[in-house]
Amino acid sequence: MEIPKGSEYGPLRTVAAFLVHSNLFISTAATGVALSTITLAGLTPELLPLFIVFAATLFVYSLNRLTDLEEDMQNVPRRATFTHRYGRSFFIIGVLLYLGSIGGAFVLGITGAPFLLLPIVAAVLYSLFRVKQYLLIKNLIVGVSWGLIPLGVGFYYGVIRSPEILVSFGFFTIMLTVAAAVFDIKDIEGDKTEDIRTIPIVFGTRKTRIGAAAVTVIVGAVMFGFITTGVVPRQFAVFFGFLGYVLAYIPFATEDRGSLFYGFVIDGEHIFLTILVLVMELM
Repeated sequence: MEIPKGSEYGPLRTVAAFLVHSNLFISTAATGVALSTITLAGLTPELLPLFIVFAATLFVYSLNRLTDLEEDMQNVPRRATFTHRYGRSFFIIGVLLYLGSIGGAFVLGITGAPFLLLPIVAAVLYSLFRVKQYLLIKNLIVGVSWGLIPLGVGFYYGVIRSPEILVSFGFFTIMLTVAAAVFDIKDIEGDKTEDIRTIPIVFGTRKTRIGAAAVTVIVGAVMFGFITTGVVPRQFAVFFGFLGYVLAYIPFATEDRGSLFYGFVIDGEHIFLTILVLVMELM
């Protein structure tokens, strides 16, 4: 198997590329979703649930990078090169951390510990059974998987039915489904080769961006209704900053954008939200 070689990055872009291609950035972003949910729900942050989310995300995405290596050779050659060299090492680290988090949860008798097995189901469906070949299924699996983070927080703290948890579940499920559809824009060429039907391939990139923006605006309107009617506290207005971030990057999501735009800027939406939440908490 011949792995393509890309041109060298500068120092800052090299660091960014390492964080993105190693899945450390996306794992940190997922941990940020957990921390944001905990904070907005008025709960006390603990290290264990944050570690569990980080470990599970690293495991799932590292497995996916290995199973998608052939596809990435065409869509994201630099990431394919990185995965070819270091992917198995990060996958092993992800497996060990994930198994450690599961074992620790069961030993400590954490409420909802069996919930931790769901990432395995998502990983198998997405990476091994190749369900992403079917229109919208791939995006929904991504969206629901990220939506499970707030639900996991609810299980851990025993507040699964609280409005803050349920609204966060719906919010992240929908918005990550949107992000997954936008992400597919960069993979059009490779997805066509692999006979994978995605929203950008079926409807075109322009309609994908318009649809993503429309859904984002609708989510904002619904969130406004939840806040004004008292379903969730006013602190949830911080989600408007997240939605503004999404609306800002959607017009720039084109086929010629590199993997760092999609892996760092778009996935950075969760880091951005976490920063907003923490700043709001400090104020």
